[in-house]
Amino acid sequence: MSATERRERIEFGDYQTPPDLAIAVCKRLVTLGIRPDIVVEPTCGMGSFVIAAAEAFPDAQHILGLERNADYLDSLRRRLIGVPNSARVELELADFFSTDWSSKLRSLRGSLLVLGNFPWVTNSAQAVIGGKNLPMKSNFQNHRGFDAISGKANFDISESMLLDTLRWFESRSGVLAMLAKTAVARKVLAHAERKSMDVRDAAVVRIDAKRHFGAAVDACLLVIRISEGPAGTGHDYTVFESLDDPTGHRVGHRMGLSIGDLEMFQKYSFMLGESPQKWRSGVKHDAAAVMELARTERGLENGKGDVCEIEPTYLFPLFKGSDVAGGGVWRQRYVLVTQRYVGEPTDGIRETAPRTWAYLVQHAEALDTRGSTVYAKNPRFSVFAVGGYAFRPWRVAICGLYKELRFRLVGPIEGCPVMFDDTVYYLSFDTEAEARETLARVTSQPALGLLSSLVFWDEKRPIKTSILNVLDWTRVDGPPRRLPSVQLDLNLARRQGAQQDAPRIDALGLAPGGAYPSSSSASEA
Repeated sequence: MSATERRERIEFGDYQTPPDLAIAVCKRLVTLGIRPDIVVEPTCGMGSFVIAAAEAFPDAQHILGLERNADYLDSLRRRLIGVPNSARVELELADFFSTDWSSKLRSLRGSLLVLGNFPWVTNSAQAVIGGKNLPMKSNFQNHRGFDAISGKANFDISESMLLDTLRWFESRSGVLAMLAKTAVARKVLAHAERKSMDVRDAAVVRIDAKRHFGAAVDACLLVIRISEGPAGTGHDYTVFESLDDPTGHRVGHRMGLSIGDLEMFQKYSFMLGESPQKWRSGVKHDAAAVMELARTERGLENGKGDVCEIEPTYLFPLFKGSDVAGGGVWRQRYVLVTQRYVGEPTDGIRETAPRTWAYLVQHAEALDTRGSTVYAKNPRFSVFAVGGYAFRPWRVAICGLYKELRFRLVGPIEGCPVMFDDTVYYLSFDTEAEARETLARVTSQPALGLLSSLVFWDEKRPIKTSILNVLDWTRVDGPPRRLPSVQLDLNLARRQGAQQDAPRIDALGLAPGGAYPSSSSASEA
């Protein structure tokens, strides 16, 4: 594959559906009782689904395939020669994002099946290659503030396309049946529930994406049946483990939440509420080679292998997500935290830590060209996910990437609070006693049961703050109560003394602490 072909495959998420998978999908739809009058394949590519539909749905009056690649359509026309009933097939050169779907669908009468495989590519991947295969810009996920312009605004192109396609059924009955990443399918089903769409039934049928596409991702056939008639089974849906699974299990939505285990959720739903303290993510800086350092025999080294002579004033011990999940010793890593709160001016570093300022200026090109617009709109050398909560000495933390609810207690190191990378979520406390009490609560059977019912382990980052923040861990042994609010010590004064040997961590994951710097207090940001 040439460089141009590789780029185009990324831009258009061009994973052609193998003919045997398309046939198996259509056969499964038949077993689900789907008998369409009209079949539309909006991005038909080389036509595996068009041909499979022509064979699987002999009573369909019209099969329409649209594709933006003229070479693919030419190839499909040749493949259709000799296919029974291929006279019902109409092919059209068209781009999904510029097609007037309202007009096109008004001319198609009868029960509609929208079938196919939308591009498996994210908007951030498009940005890397300068791709144009994107919908018009809109905050369709309804993120607010920082989330709308940061990593949470990244989305799969197929997600936007699937939500557009669902709108085609606002005034007609039919079925949407699309191959998709499982995480995308789940988001689409949650959207249908939020919008109270007339979903008669739905299913997620797992497929082996590695086998069929060579893609290491959890994928499925998403089936949503829309009806203008009486309400069906609501917004719960069945998950089938394969195209051959005859029974499956039910999952669904309750109280605006996606539930992976309805029985477990029902048992422990008394823990549902609002977390007494908001779960936070670790420091975000988008420049690991510059902002993260490690102590070696040569001294303090950055990610480029350069020895750095900087003051300890803005250096904090760092635990990465793997450190939190693994529960091992601190590996003498540090992170530069240039601010105590988001938006704090950074010019003062020039006076309080001149060598640190010189280091930042030396690496200004890497820091000034960080991609997110949040850096451009804030003081130079800014970081994010900092505030009063980030400087409390004790933490209860968990890594969002691991397939296990493994919480860890982390104390101060070298007299300073530990910082985390942005794969870690944590609560912070002023005392060890508060932290230990909370750890006991969030690791209680009821708390773990509720969280387990909400986590979908097949996702890339299964543990999310949106899940953690609905756990009211005060309810584990009585009526809700809140820990007292406290004033926080935010002093970043220079720490005294030579660097110490790396302390070890006990079986609970507790790093032994030291004195915490004190000065005038400030309230939590």
